[in-house]
Amino acid sequence: MTIIIPEPAADRGRAIYDLGATAIFASKADPRFHYCLYVPPAVGEGAKVELLIAVHGTGRTSFLEFRDAFSEFGRWNDCAILCPVFPMSVLGDGARSGYKYMLEGNIRYDLALLAMVEEVSGKYHQNWTRFAMFGFSGGGHFTHRFAILHPDKLWAASVGAPGSVTQLDPEHDWWVGIRDLPQKFGITFDAAALAKVPVQMIVGDADLETWEITHREGGAHWMPGANDAGRTRPERLQALRRSFEAAGVRVQFDLLPGVSHDRFEVLDPVKDFLAEVLKQRRSRSK
Repeated sequence: MTIIIPEPAADRGRAIYDLGATAIFASKADPRFHYCLYVPPAVGEGAKVELLIAVHGTGRTSFLEFRDAFSEFGRWNDCAILCPVFPMSVLGDGARSGYKYMLEGNIRYDLALLAMVEEVSGKYHQNWTRFAMFGFSGGGHFTHRFAILHPDKLWAASVGAPGSVTQLDPEHDWWVGIRDLPQKFGITFDAAALAKVPVQMIVGDADLETWEITHREGGAHWMPGANDAGRTRPERLQALRRSFEAAGVRVQFDLLPGVSHDRFEVLDPVKDFLAEVLKQRRSRSK
C-alpha cells in the first residue's frame, strides 16, 4: 500500500505562484507599480541565476507577452525574467508616457525599478546587483535612459525601436540631452561605465509611422530639440547609436528588413544577442 504524504500548502503555493510563470505582485516599495516574473524552477532548489528585465511599451499588455516569450530562454540560459508594470495615469491625469522619461511628478521610475529588483533579489536569495534589460517602443525609451543613468547596474542593454531618444549631449537638458543630470537625478554621467555595457539597438526598416513620435509645441514632453534626432524611429535610433559610439560604447545595430513596429519580430535577434553576452560573461567568470 502506497502512503501519500500531502504536500504542505506553503510549498504548493510557492510552486504555483512564485516559480515558473509567477503571479502579478504589487511592489512593496510603491504598490502603485506591479511586476511578474518567470523564475526557472531550479531556483526553488537553490540554483543561482542571472536576471533579465523586459520593459513594456505604451499599451502595457506586453509585460505578460514578454514574460512568456522569454520563459524558454530563461529556463535554458539560467536567467529569471522580471517584467515591471508602470500603469497609465498613475497620477490620475491620463498621462501615458511618464515612465519613458524616468520622471513624472515626484516619481523616479528608475528608482521604482531598482526597488523591485532589491525585493525579488531578497525573495529568491539571488545576487542581482547587475542585470540585463530589454525594452521595445516605450520600453526602448526606458532602457536606453536607464543605461545612461545607471550603467553600473547593467551587464547588457537591448534598445528596441524607441520613439524618442536621449543623446549624450552636454549642451541640452534632459530629456533631449544630459546637461542637467546632477540637478534632476543627483547623478553624474559615467561614460566609462556605459562603455563597458554591451548594447544592442534594434528596429525594423519599415517602422516609419511618425504620428505618435513627433513632438509638438505645447505637448507634455515638448522641449527645444525634441525632434532633432530624426523623423522616424530608424533615424532616431541611428542618432542614438552615433551618440553612444562617440562616447566609446560598442553598439550592435540591427536594422531588420521588412519589419514594421512589431515587438514579436525583434525577439529572436534580441535573444541571440543576450545569449552571446551571457556566454562571454560566464566564460570570463570561470
